Amino acid sequence: MADQLQPIIIKKITKGGGGHGGGAWKIAYADFVTAMMAFFLLLWLLSSVTQEQLEGISNYFAPVSTSKSTSGAGDILSGKTLGEEGVMEQSASRPSVTVDLPPPKSGATDLETNEDAGATEQALEELQAKQEEDQFEEAEDALNKAIQGIPQLKQLADSLLIDNTPEGLRIQLVDQEGLAMFPSGGSEMYLHTQKVLELVAKVIHEMPQQISISGHTDSTKFVNESGYSNWELSADRANNARRVLKDLDIPEDRVARVVSLAATEPLMPEDPGNARNRRLSIVLLRGTGVQPPLAPSDTEPGAPAQEVTAPETEPAQSGIGNKVQQ
Repeated sequence: MADQLQPIIIKKITKGGGGHGGGAWKIAYADFVTAMMAFFLLLWLLSSVTQEQLEGISNYFAPVSTSKSTSGAGDILSGKTLGEEGVMEQSASRPSVTVDLPPPKSGATDLETNEDAGATEQALEELQAKQEEDQFEEAEDALNKAIQGIPQLKQLADSLLIDNTPEGLRIQLVDQEGLAMFPSGGSEMYLHTQKVLELVAKVIHEMPQQISISGHTDSTKFVNESGYSNWELSADRANNARRVLKDLDIPEDRVARVVSLAATEPLMPEDPGNARNRRLSIVLLRGTGVQPPLAPSDTEPGAPAQEVTAPETEPAQSGIGNKVQQ
């Protein structure tokens, strides 16, 4: 009996895929949710842009056409083929247009082009000249306000002369009676002269023009044993000013020339011995340097002037109150 008993085998069948008809519906639902999210995102984007932007997007995706037709074939056949009825007749019926041109005039086109170019260049030069004049006016106002705003330098206001000349904007450091810019017969400037020159350097740094530096003396003859005269003295004073400006971060290539004029160009010709003839002249040369690009605000009046911050002042050293001869 034991040999006749067979083992009982139980098979357990496991069904996959989950209930409710399997998991395929989840994929379809995910696609549906993604499509709805994209749809609502598109609606949100369309509601957040302007009408001009919508028209730009529409034009971007519009078919490129050289005719009023948007069929993509705006040529003579208008999208039709030669085999279609009426195409040949329509093409042949188009009238031809001929224009009788007069014989070309020798050099006429080039002359007109040159005239237009000349007019444009002249207009640009006028705009740049107007811009330069505005720069000069702003620089003059900035310097005057800066020196008036420093109590220690107020007494030097009459020593700073600014005028607009055909050569350019001229800034002069002038001696007064009892108030000199340099020691008598010397080229090393006083401390108060350096402070005024610092203000001038700040304006020069903001301007694009090149500069000319010239030294002047009065008519009093000054010759020492070595033959050192007013010519050498005015040259040394001008060259010393160039070195000071270089130390104040004015590039050397901004200096166009350094000139010694001695007493040949007095500020007061009727009184050659006057102290005001002793001076240092710095000119922002008109028409030099690269002008910044013209902007609408550059041509409008009332543009704010460049602010010039005053240097820290120290008590003026001996030299103020000293009457000098050169």
